[in-house]
Order: sequence, then structure tokens, then C-alpha cells
Amino acid sequence: MSFRHVGRSFAVLGLLLSAPIGCTVPPQGGPAVTDTGTRINFPFDWEFRGHEPIGVGTQGMVVTADQRATQVGRDILQAGGNAVDAAVAVGFALAVVMPTAGNIGGGGFAVLRTGDGATAALDFRETAPALITPQHFLDVEGIPTNESRAGHLAVGVPGTVAGLYELHRRYGSMSWRDLLAPAIDLAENGFTVTAALHEALKGKESTLTQYGATRQVFFPGGEAPRVGSQFRQPMLARTLQEIASEGAAAFYRGAIAELIAQEMQRGGGLIRRDDLLAYEAKWRDPVTFDYRGHTIISMPPPSSGGVTMAEALNIVEGYDLRGLGFNSPESIHLLVEAFRRAFADRNYYLGDPDFVDMPIERLTSDEYALGQRASISRNRASNSESFNRVPVLREGANTTHYSIVDGAGNAIALTYTLNLSFGSGIVVPRAGFFLNNEIDDFTIRAGYPNYFGLIQSDANLVAPGKRPLSSMTPTIVLRPTGELLMVLGSPGGAKIITAVTQNIVNVIDFGMDARIAVDAPRVHHQLLPDELLYEMNGLDTQTRAVLLGMGHLVVPSDSYIGGVELIIRGPDGTLYGAADPRREDGRALGF
Repeated sequence: MSFRHVGRSFAVLGLLLSAPIGCTVPPQGGPAVTDTGTRINFPFDWEFRGHEPIGVGTQGMVVTADQRATQVGRDILQAGGNAVDAAVAVGFALAVVMPTAGNIGGGGFAVLRTGDGATAALDFRETAPALITPQHFLDVEGIPTNESRAGHLAVGVPGTVAGLYELHRRYGSMSWRDLLAPAIDLAENGFTVTAALHEALKGKESTLTQYGATRQVFFPGGEAPRVGSQFRQPMLARTLQEIASEGAAAFYRGAIAELIAQEMQRGGGLIRRDDLLAYEAKWRDPVTFDYRGHTIISMPPPSSGGVTMAEALNIVEGYDLRGLGFNSPESIHLLVEAFRRAFADRNYYLGDPDFVDMPIERLTSDEYALGQRASISRNRASNSESFNRVPVLREGANTTHYSIVDGAGNAIALTYTLNLSFGSGIVVPRAGFFLNNEIDDFTIRAGYPNYFGLIQSDANLVAPGKRPLSSMTPTIVLRPTGELLMVLGSPGGAKIITAVTQNIVNVIDFGMDARIAVDAPRVHHQLLPDELLYEMNGLDTQTRAVLLGMGHLVVPSDSYIGGVELIIRGPDGTLYGAADPRREDGRALGF
């Protein structure tokens, strides 16, 4: 059937606590995908214990990073909308209630699969304006400045409104106006300020208050809205009403486009009306590959997520991870070595496919993985410099994801972003929304890291009309029988890829249910800096000691690794949704 027809810390004690999975009676997070007959050990002081609520349903499931947006999505499904209808409504709702990452001034990617098995991938990534050159972001000595991270020069041409409109045009079943109505209501009548929003605004107050419209909207009376207060955004409500009435044309051709262009000229930015007129969302062929008999469908470039994950999973497919055990030193070592090699290829080869030829078929092949696997020692860490092909000249976020499945089996995984929290920090005057700072995702000069520490090649060099390389990894996984199994994705910059990959491994290799898979501690490695990051208290003392003995530089991460929003479809069709507790306001709702 087609769419149209339907940061805390504790003392490390080094002790272990068992969390059972693979039970014959479905546990809280739903049935295990495979009955491994094993138990999963989390360190004694790991804070996420599988106790957070999950969503359960048979007719639909929505998982987002904000409970109000989740409710909006479920309401759309219950009103007869399909998964794409719900995704459009959720995207606009998040732009109101989650201004750190929800947006109409950013961009992103969507991967979807219809109930009859058709797949598609939509690229609505931001583009660089026509006037841009690398010299805009280099000082007199040729060293990158901070101009790509904050302020008007950092802004790419937004793609979110075009992306959501294109999704609706091709697959939507409800009226466009009806899908924007919940977001308009939230902006016009307000919502209750959470601790997460208040703290995010307070944490960036010194940066955000540099811009007059940002101060006016988000610091009324000179301070961030207080927890529990009602926060109204009348300017954003009017903007959304225009988009509801005129579609994407309101944003790219009408009054909103004029307001963006005026603010860019006032602040010395590069975006002009012609850049907005020229923007288009693009349908692309998904990256599709097999992992232990399961089919994985993910995003192609200019997202690096699908290719990088495919290479990493193809490498570890040659090892018995289940036999080695979850988060054992050996299984972590092999995952990290796979990540190291996959990120080396990501950073060197990948970019915007409209500008760069990439050997994607080779990178995602089993033959290539075989060669990569042969270079891995089972007991000794590799040297990242031996894989890096981008000379290192200097050593040196906020995204959101949601997953939706409807009763007809249509599924969508959508990740979108402003890049850093609140993007560029600039609110468009009289329009009420933040603009992105996506230019920092480009290579400004090869060998210099971006905000996320990624050192990339000239394949991702900034250029007019080009789309910056991304790590967003919206993903759908099918059972060996071809039936839907998982819908997932994550925020987190470069950590997105490793977070999504580990959740797939958690479910397929270790048989975890939805709740345990999302709660499980994670590690991260992105080639450079050459560090094995782990979440605080996520590895016990003995495991860290073994990894150090293998030659890994084992470092606690200063933040959580990702924020996965996961749906698992059980063999009987029951849907289990788990929102990541690393992001406090998330929720899964089914019916």
C-alpha cells in the first residue's frame, strides 16, 4: 500500500549489574529480536537502567525528542494521516517547541519506506550561497577563523521548508494547512517552558543576546523564559501561517524570503534572494546493504552516515560479536577499529554528489571490507595516522531526529538540524526563527577541524551551491524476511554515525529490546583525534584497563553519545518505541 492510501557523573565502582534480554516473555521494551540466551551487563553505576517508559501500539508509533511534538504526530496518525503526514506536522511542531534544533531555518534528510516496500531518500540539506568563497573564512595567514560557526557568514540556504513540502507533495494524504495547524497553535497560544529549554537558552545567553531579534524573542524582559512559564512566539506563528497558506513559495519567494535577504545584507551575510529562489530538495537513491541477513536502508551523500555505517558494519560482520559479548574489551576494540577505518574514508572521499565523484560502490562492498578487516589486529589498536590521508594542520550540536511508523507499515526516519545549538544564533527579524550555521560543516581548508573535530579533504571544500557533508544517519532496517524491523536515527554531530551503528548491533547481534538497546552505554571513535571516547560510567574499570593495554587512548566523553529515537516492529506487528533518556524531554507514543 502506498502512502497516499492510507552530563551527570558518579564514582566508577567497576562492578557489574545484569540486565536480562532475550526473554521468552516480552520485557518492558518489547520482545528481543533474537533469543541470544545471554545477559547484558551494564556497569553498576550506569545511569540508564531500562526503566524509562516506552510506547506500544499496533496502528502507529511516533518517537521524537519532545513529548509535545510526539503528541502532535500521534494525533495526526489517529486522525487518519500517514507516516509522512505525521512527519511534516512533527517537523513544524519541533520548530516551535525545540528551537535548539527543531527548525525551519536549517535542513536535513529523510529516509522512508512505504508499506508496499518502495524506498526513497530526500536530501533537503542547506546549500552554500552563490557569493561564497573559502577566503571568507580564512585570516591573512590562511588559517580558518570562527566566521563559519557564528554570525551571518555562517548561514547556509535553508532547506527544511522545501523538504517538508516535497515530502507532502509526493506522499502526503492530509491537507498542508491541517499539518501546520498544531505548530501554529503552539506558537500562537504558547507552551510550558521546560528546564531543558531554559538551561539551553541560559547556557548560550552571552552569544544569543548579541542579536536584537534573538533578544526580543527569546529573552523577553531581559532574561530567558522561566521554567513553567508560558512561552508564546507570535512572529513565528505569523510565519507559519504564511507557509500554511502559500506552501514553500512563502519561504523561498515571498515575504519571508525578503526578510531573510534583508537580515543577511544588514549583517554582512552572503545569502541573496536568488539563492532562496534557486533552492530545491533532491530525491536520491538510498544507500542499501545487508548486515547478517538484514537489509539496511540509509542516507547517501551529501550525508556521510549511510556509507560510513555500511563500511563499519561490513567490517565487523566478519566477527562473532555476540560470542565476544556486549561491551567486552574485544567487541569494543573491533567496533572502534571498524569506525577508525570507515571515518578515514568518509573524511577523504565523501562530499556533495553534484560536485564530487565518490567510489561508494567500492567503499560499501564486501570485498573492500575484507581488505579492511585483514589490517585489524585482534589485540592491538591501530595508529590512526596510518589511515589518515588529510594532512593535520591543527588539532583542534545540536540536531534532532524522529522516527514514525503508521498502521499500513509506512515508515520514515527524519533527521534535521541547525548544526550547533540555536544554529548561528540569529533570529530573522519579524519572522521569529533561527538560522543555521551549516557552513562550518564544510571543509574551509583541508587539514583543519570543524567544530566536531572532523578533519576533512577538499572533497567537502566550500563552494557556491554546494551542500556540506553531514553525519546525519536516518535509517530503516528490514528483517531477513523483508519485513520492517527498525526505524532509527540520532543527533550528535559525528557521533550520530557511531550511535546509530551501535543500536543496530545492539538489536541484531545482542538481541536487545527497544528500551535496553537505546539505554545501553556507547563508545565513539572518528579517526582523529585518536581517542576512544566512552560515556561517563559506561565502561567499568577492568574493561578500560584492557583497552588501554591494547593501545587505545580511552577518554571519557564530556557529553552523551547521541540521542537515538528508535522504533522496533515485532513479529506480530506490534510497534515498540523508545526515546533516548539522554535527551530529557523525549517521548514515544503509540496506539
